[in-house]
Amino acid sequence: MTSEPPPPLPSRPPRSLVVHWAVDSAVAFLALLVLLLIFGVSVITIAVIAVVVGAIAAPSTRRAEMRALAAREQDRATREQREQEGPVNE
Repeated sequence: MTSEPPPPLPSRPPRSLVVHWAVDSAVAFLALLVLLLIFGVSVITIAVIAVVVGAIAAPSTRRAEMRALAAREQDRATREQREQEGPVNE
């Protein structure tokens, strides 16, 4: 076993707003499905609610992804800078 960190993930642009909307809608649908079926709400109504919730949540989840990707790039730059400096002798 080594103590080396895993290789960094490759750079990539954030996913589109449509992808975030679709994923957020699917998550909302699954989260609401059982609860609202217990109360007798139709599946079509649950799907419409999920699409609306997904549209509301998509911009903030995309911004969160953008912040995470920026932090990943900053960590990569810091790691590369440390590697260039070499080991610290004490």
